[in-house]
Amino acid sequence: MYYLKASATFDSAHFLSGYNGKCANIHGHTWKTEVSVSAETLEETGEKRGMVIDFSDLKAAVRSLAKRFDHTLIFEKGSLCENTINALSDEGFSLTEVSFRPTAENFAKHFYEVLSADLPVKSVTVYETPDNCAEYKGD
Repeated sequence: MYYLKASATFDSAHFLSGYNGKCANIHGHTWKTEVSVSAETLEETGEKRGMVIDFSDLKAAVRSLAKRFDHTLIFEKGSLCENTINALSDEGFSLTEVSFRPTAENFAKHFYEVLSADLPVKSVTVYETPDNCAEYKGD
C-alpha cells in the first residue's frame, strides 16, 4: 500500500457552546490539517506514471479546504443569537457557520468527507495545538 500526506494550516477562532470550561469562550488556534491518501498500485501510464496522485493536486485540495476556515470565527449553527451574528457581520468580521460542534474530532470527519469526494483519502488528522490532535479514518 502506498501513502501520501499533505498538510495545511489555518488560523481561526471558535468556541464550544454548552461547554463548562474555558473553551466556552471565543478563543483561537493555529489548526493544522494533515491528509493521508492511499492506493494499492501506482499510475502506470502518462505523466502521472509512478504516482498515487500528483502531489500538487493533493496539496491544492488540502490548502483550498483550509483556506475556507482561515481567519474567521467558526461557530455551530444555533449557538449564536441572530442579533450577535448580524452585529458581527455589520462590523465586517468573517463568520463561518458549521452544522457541527467545532471540535478537532468533528473537523477531522468533515474534512475527510469533503476531500473523499475527489481523492482516495485514508485519514485526516486535525491538530488543534501542536501537541493535541484528532484523527478520522474511513472504512
